[in-house]
Amino acid sequence: MKELRLAGIDIGTLTCRLLIADLSPSGPLKELHSERRILRLGEGVDRSKRLKPEAMDRVMHCLKEWRTVIDGYHVHACTAVATSAVRDAENRQEFLDRVKVEAGMEVETLTGEEEARRMMLGIRSGLPPHVNDVLALDIGGGSTEFVVAQRGQPLLVHSIDIGVVRLSERVLHHDPPTKEEIQRAREWIRRETAAVSALRTRIAGAAFVGTAGTITSLAAMAQRLPAYEPSRIHNYRLTLDTIADLEQQLLTRTKAERVGMPGLENSREDVMAAGAMIVRTVMETLGERVCLVSDLGLRERVLIHLAMSR
Repeated sequence: MKELRLAGIDIGTLTCRLLIADLSPSGPLKELHSERRILRLGEGVDRSKRLKPEAMDRVMHCLKEWRTVIDGYHVHACTAVATSAVRDAENRQEFLDRVKVEAGMEVETLTGEEEARRMMLGIRSGLPPHVNDVLALDIGGGSTEFVVAQRGQPLLVHSIDIGVVRLSERVLHHDPPTKEEIQRAREWIRRETAAVSALRTRIAGAAFVGTAGTITSLAAMAQRLPAYEPSRIHNYRLTLDTIADLEQQLLTRTKAERVGMPGLENSREDVMAAGAMIVRTVMETLGERVCLVSDLGLRERVLIHLAMSR
């Protein structure tokens, strides 16, 4: 494979992400431009099963801007994928048609399993050399994916319909959440995660690796970073005790009081408590004490998949 300049877009339930990078057969991915915006495409989808016109408008405005950026880099190819919000929406075709007409992009809607498989392409590319077997966790806005990856074995994938937006909209109605809401949320997460326990038993020595915005935000908060620093996030060891402490801080504050917490990304304050609850409850259910943080997201794995398919 010769060096390729590629662009990848991840249209998520909560966040949209762009990455433009050069990929060569002999070296790591070389980032040229990256952006992420919290646009809340999946707002209300859990309840209505439809994408809201104003949410689609927000994403469309962003994608048209990114089309101009991508064209300026003269890429060899561009790919865009959509995840939980789009695959769950009854009016998904309306959105996909708008993206094609207004932004000039074809969008692939990933199943939960395909999303998880591509996740591992990105995670594998950035793991420390000594890490072989992996149990990976990817928390999105509408769903959470688990992937068991062992060298030389097929991937085992399990997707659950719990994400930070879905949990917030369905259960955490008060600000801050009540004890009853917290209990209901934990029970729901435990019940859905229980199916993964059998997978965990099969690979007792595997590293537990977490990726996506909730995990990386917790790593930034744990270090009280004034600004996001990928080099300090990637491969950071996030302990269960630290996660529990951060979860408590988030759950006892209102959304307004969470604004400005060190390391917490702007516009994530209304879903971060749900994210911390998912991570903590999943780790307790699976008996995990440490989460190795991966800063390589779906953007990276989308590009790697695109390169492999050319």
